[in-house]
Amino acid sequence: MNASEVLAGIWRHAGLPEEALSFARLTGADPVLPSSFAVGTAAQSTMAAAALAACELGHLRGTGRQLVGVDMLHAALECIGWFSLDGQVPDQWDAFSGLYRCADGWVRVHANFAHHRDGALRLMKLDPSTATRADAEAAMATWRARDFEDAAAAAGLVATALRRFDEWDATPQGQAVAAQPLFTIERIGDAPPLALPPLREDERPLSGLRVLDLTRVLAGPVGGRALAAYGADVMLVNSPHLPNIPAIADTSRGKLSAHADLRTEEGRAALQQLVADAHVFVQGYRPGGLEALGFGPAALAEQRPGIVCVSLSAYGTRGPWASRRGFDSLVQTAMGFNHAEGEAAGDGKPKPLPMQILDEATGYLIAFGAAAALWRQQREGGSWQVRVSLAQTGHWLRGLGRVPGGLSIAKPGLAPYVETTASGFGELAALRHGAMLERTPPAWPRPSMPPGSHAARWPAVMQ
Repeated sequence: MNASEVLAGIWRHAGLPEEALSFARLTGADPVLPSSFAVGTAAQSTMAAAALAACELGHLRGTGRQLVGVDMLHAALECIGWFSLDGQVPDQWDAFSGLYRCADGWVRVHANFAHHRDGALRLMKLDPSTATRADAEAAMATWRARDFEDAAAAAGLVATALRRFDEWDATPQGQAVAAQPLFTIERIGDAPPLALPPLREDERPLSGLRVLDLTRVLAGPVGGRALAAYGADVMLVNSPHLPNIPAIADTSRGKLSAHADLRTEEGRAALQQLVADAHVFVQGYRPGGLEALGFGPAALAEQRPGIVCVSLSAYGTRGPWASRRGFDSLVQTAMGFNHAEGEAAGDGKPKPLPMQILDEATGYLIAFGAAAALWRQQREGGSWQVRVSLAQTGHWLRGLGRVPGGLSIAKPGLAPYVETTASGFGELAALRHGAMLERTPPAWPRPSMPPGSHAARWPAVMQ
């Protein structure tokens, strides 16, 4: 299946106008990065879907349609997530993150947040203040893989056992994921079409739209960054007590960045004021987390009739793992990708995909789903909910088929695609956006800034 066919499948599932597909220009073909999976197609098709949906919403607002071009290599390289600050590339993986050999297999541990790392080490019966990676490897060798996976989940930690595809398919969670579509867009309440500000031909297609981005790790922030590139005013809302990963410097391009502590009445009131004028609310906290604070989809639709709510999870909304925490690297491991990639490499070692494509593709599906639901809101009225998950994206990626000889190609250079800008984190070098809009090029006029740099209120003059 080529990328144009994949894009058409995404587009039609959202119920968007068929004639808009003729404005997409996709170039290149897999393999573009060393992988036996169609990671280039996944990157290109989801990015093109997001950009095209933004343009279709712009067309509904009165502007002409415009060509959207996405080159597969550029899209795939952007999804690597490379960046540097003041000439230094941050180390994005903790020393304790990664694969561990167990008594009967392998487990991948995600330790990039200190509380997850320390919890995993304590589960291994190690002292987090003195343990070394060698200590952790020795401790893990005494565990059975599935036992550690279950114990970690029970403790609210993040680790998964390595599985083959057939082993994943046999699990209740694998079957629950396989029964779900790539994403869902559903109406969750009645409301008239929201009044959107008029749009000029020279304005980016999402100009004048306000997006609240309550996400923290990669997929959600990538989605918000894409919406900002197409003109939306995106406000990243962080809690001052929660840690962030280094990639926030890259994924905050084009966004406002505010603090709101939702544990406090003041923080909840600030977010409610933001919701009152928002068009989209994107959240990636564990299932039920924001509902308990009064910001679930049903409550948001009551507070702001006509809003589009986008919810991101690791394993979807059904099955025994629906409430389980997860990250891209863990979902790859659990679902069989690492085993299959290692098998294709022929060296007997589990091998990760060349980028966190489940996060990245899901991020562009977030942007796509938000724009598509806004298009439907303008046509039909109502409040809307979009649901995506890393596991559903993984199941879809697997369905794109394998790429014979894909692991044999060399990893291409990044230099032609890098741009350097000032930021609140230092001089930021990162990848230019891979979607080209013929009339209104994507842009991030707001510099990337640390959390809490802006007030938790919409500025009087929007960009």
